[in-house]
Amino acid sequence: LGDGPFAFFQVFTHLVIGWPLYLLGVASTGRLAHDGTELEGLADHFRPGSPMFPPKVRGKIFVSTVGVVATLGVIMHLSMTYGFLPVALWYWGPYSFVNAWLVLYTWLQHTDPSVPQYGADEWTWVKGALSTIDRPYGIFDFFHHRIGSTHVAHHLFHEMPCYHAKEATAHIKAFLEPKGLYNYDPTPWWVVMWRVSKTCHYVQDNTGIQYYKSLEDIPMTKDLKKKA
Repeated sequence: LGDGPFAFFQVFTHLVIGWPLYLLGVASTGRLAHDGTELEGLADHFRPGSPMFPPKVRGKIFVSTVGVVATLGVIMHLSMTYGFLPVALWYWGPYSFVNAWLVLYTWLQHTDPSVPQYGADEWTWVKGALSTIDRPYGIFDFFHHRIGSTHVAHHLFHEMPCYHAKEATAHIKAFLEPKGLYNYDPTPWWVVMWRVSKTCHYVQDNTGIQYYKSLEDIPMTKDLKKKA
């Protein structure tokens, strides 16, 4: 496939189809069920009995799924009444744009060659909370309440209102940065997106402390044959 086309494939799968695949339980669902046991089967966001949800929220999941189905029914009715193109322009276009940004934030805030990934034997709450990285997003910081440039604060104090995040980040940075524990990358988001898509493909194992590796680092069969 090649490095460039594979990086483009990474961007496409994340930003275009990543969110629907995640909701369906096909991608990025994690390894553990709600009770901490190894995940078995599909962990989707629609079935009340999905292993992702504890029994106490199954009623809410059912109501949510009914709402989703009803919404899809309304969208289908509008498409048949007014045509697919107007509905695509007024609904599916903005919907896809929002989903792309949602996945982009999630992807770039937790994925970087410098950010460690912890196995169960190394993980603690604090280590996990600090395994994120603040990045600037230009004008989108204003529109999206700085969720990307204050993400460390979000991890540490997830119930804090967004309008305090900037102030909190300044104090967190002052405390953590001298200890080498504050992660920040000033690189523009579009440059980072391409870099991450080319360098962060997998981790070697799910034990200990791991860092993302790239498929570019794996020697190709033809190169191994030449060395042999």
